[in-house]
Amino acid sequence: MSIIISFMLLVCLISCTTARDSSREALQVTIGIGNGNLSKGCNDKHHNLPFKLNCKLPTTPLANEVLKFDDQRLALVHPIIQKFKSLITSDPLGITQTWVGSDICSYKGFYCDNPPDNKSAIAIASIDFNGFQLSAPSLDGFLDQLPDIALFHANSNNFSGSLSPNIAKLRYLYELDISNNRFSGPFPDAVLNMPGLTFLDIRFNFFTGSVPSQIFTQNLDALFINNNEFMIHLPDNIVNTHIFYLTLANNKFNGPLPRTIFKAFSSLAEVLLLNDQLTGCIPYEIGLLKEAVVFDAGNNQLTGHLPFSLACMENLEQLNFAGNLLFGAVPEVVCELGKLMNLSLSENYFIHVGPMCRILIERGVLDVRNNCIPDLPFQRSVEECANFFAHPRFCPPMWSYNYIPCYHFPSSSSIPEMALSP
Repeated sequence: MSIIISFMLLVCLISCTTARDSSREALQVTIGIGNGNLSKGCNDKHHNLPFKLNCKLPTTPLANEVLKFDDQRLALVHPIIQKFKSLITSDPLGITQTWVGSDICSYKGFYCDNPPDNKSAIAIASIDFNGFQLSAPSLDGFLDQLPDIALFHANSNNFSGSLSPNIAKLRYLYELDISNNRFSGPFPDAVLNMPGLTFLDIRFNFFTGSVPSQIFTQNLDALFINNNEFMIHLPDNIVNTHIFYLTLANNKFNGPLPRTIFKAFSSLAEVLLLNDQLTGCIPYEIGLLKEAVVFDAGNNQLTGHLPFSLACMENLEQLNFAGNLLFGAVPEVVCELGKLMNLSLSENYFIHVGPMCRILIERGVLDVRNNCIPDLPFQRSVEECANFFAHPRFCPPMWSYNYIPCYHFPSSSSIPEMALSP
């Protein structure tokens, strides 16, 4: 009897185990575990599971989505933006992840406004990519295809190539900043045909060749072309300009400082000419820069005396001629400038400073280290100074250095022409 009962229990155990395995296999097939097809279980309306599966709803691909734009002008630039997005090779900050959908005005870096020709329309009016660290081989087909753009700022990215001549067709563009990128090639001449442009910043790139003199007579308020590889003489035929801020530093500009440039740039507030290859003497016309707050011509090869006409630059706060070949006495009238906060004349060959200049030395305003001033510390050796003065440098007659144009203006016939030093 006990044998029969044991046999029946064994049969029952085997049957239950088989049923359990069959149920598990059925469950796996239903929810897609057994064959790796999760969607089969999610789409099967005939399963009898006692619980609800957490399945994702099917989504419509973005390519098939019908986009609705607030204005036809936005609809026209949408494919242009998306094409540019596809060309971006690096986006470490995830900027382009926001460039999705029809609300272009909410894309990061894009700003909308009413265009001048239709105050009821909506268009891309400005772009600010500053510091986005985007990389792309070119801006061609993007910037030049935004017809209503007024401001384009894209400094501190990794854009390269050259600027398309078609940017001249952007009738509203008045600020263009592509500084600190990897642009190359010649100066972008297209900007010469943009009379509405008032701000141009192409510094810290790899542009080469010459700079057209016409750019200095454009209706620009600011021109920043420093830290490129331009190599030309400064133009001497400029009659008039509107520029207030001019930076030409860290290029390869060479030759003398033209007299006419100071007459033309009399309204300049900031002039940066440092780290170029300028030569010759400083003309007295430099005193015509009456509005200048900063003048920096450090690390060039300028020589001769400092002209007394610097006393006319009454707004000067920073004046730098360090690292040149200047000599003689530091003019007391320069040290008497009331707003002067920094006067750097180190690394020259000056031989004398007067009482007012010595006061500025004590205050830390005037730096005359590494000159040839006998009674001051931190000067050049006697041998080094003697070797410099053994090779005379010829400059205009001494009267031009003492002439201060803001004190009186004699007629042009009474002012002799100045010959710049070789």
